[in-house]
Amino acid sequence: MSVRVARAAWARDWGAGCRRGASNFPLPPPGAVNVAELLRDATAAEEGPREAAARRRPPGQCSVLLFPGQGSQVVGMGRGLLGYPRVRELYAAARSVLGYDLLELSLHGPQEALDRTVHCQPAVFVASLAAVEKLHHLQPAVIENCVAAAGFSVGEFAALVFAGAMEFSEGLHAVKIRAEAMQEASEAVPSGMLSVLGQPQSKFTFACLEAREHCKTLGVENPVCEVASYLFPDCRVISGHLEALRFLRKNSSKYHFRRTKMLPVSGGFHTRLMEPALEPLAQVLKSVAMKEPLVSVHSNVDGNRYRHPKHIRKLLVQQVVSPVKWEQTMHAVYGRRKGTEFPKTFEVGPGKQLGSILKSCNLQAWRSYGHVEVLEDPEDDGT
Repeated sequence: MSVRVARAAWARDWGAGCRRGASNFPLPPPGAVNVAELLRDATAAEEGPREAAARRRPPGQCSVLLFPGQGSQVVGMGRGLLGYPRVRELYAAARSVLGYDLLELSLHGPQEALDRTVHCQPAVFVASLAAVEKLHHLQPAVIENCVAAAGFSVGEFAALVFAGAMEFSEGLHAVKIRAEAMQEASEAVPSGMLSVLGQPQSKFTFACLEAREHCKTLGVENPVCEVASYLFPDCRVISGHLEALRFLRKNSSKYHFRRTKMLPVSGGFHTRLMEPALEPLAQVLKSVAMKEPLVSVHSNVDGNRYRHPKHIRKLLVQQVVSPVKWEQTMHAVYGRRKGTEFPKTFEVGPGKQLGSILKSCNLQAWRSYGHVEVLEDPEDDGT
């Protein structure tokens, strides 16, 4: 597909898919971008499976998009996107779904309000998809030649919207319900998340076990402390009761932890502490007109590609109480025979955390990494 055709397809509105089916969610404004239509056009010219078309491209001409998750939010995100076509309309559509001015909160904060789960998940979701619009404006061939996408936690919803598995408004509404349910669950129990940089001899499982035993001595019933994210070799995020996380920080040398840092999140996500959020999310996903992704999207739960809509619904719910297997996902996306080129990778959304993780997981893949800036818009932002 030519760049000219790609641009024409991109110019169609986000709501095309929504208008084709019954939907109770507000439609995004006419003229907003539609990644799904672009990708459908990209594959329509081929009678065979889209994977066959992708295989005909040299690997170095293909692209992968990575969508960040909660914790990457920062006041000012979105400022570097507003000069690009239709971004303001995208935020206007978000306002109609959420019922508040997400752009104002993203641009001006305060940071404490933006950090609340109920706000930061929609904020990262919308900023990431707005960054896709910027990337298309600067390098349309990157979108045309995209073969895979992955998102960290809530970023998985943005990846699925990008891939055409769900429409923007329905995806954002699901994120809204997810965020509200997770916020409520996090307020029920003092909990959090701890990033831990370890060493080969670090014993994460044993450390979590002893932290749970410590909590029991304090009278905590059914304490939670477990690995919630696998980031890269010897680096984990541990989630659970705050008393357990404080114990791990105090005794970090005992477990050969090189560095620990509390994350700017409000709860013990990706553990059973989030079980109250499962039913609200499952119910809202039943109302989403889910479709098969037009490019490969890898699940946080097992690192494998989504296969069909029922698979997506099941794992998006399971993800809330399961560890994010990001390191395993990176191996699945970038694994290849020696001497094979790596695709170009773009992180679309606030921060460069996923790029840093990719560097630690696969240095050769990282050499083709770029970041789409969402804060200020310098002349050279890596894209």
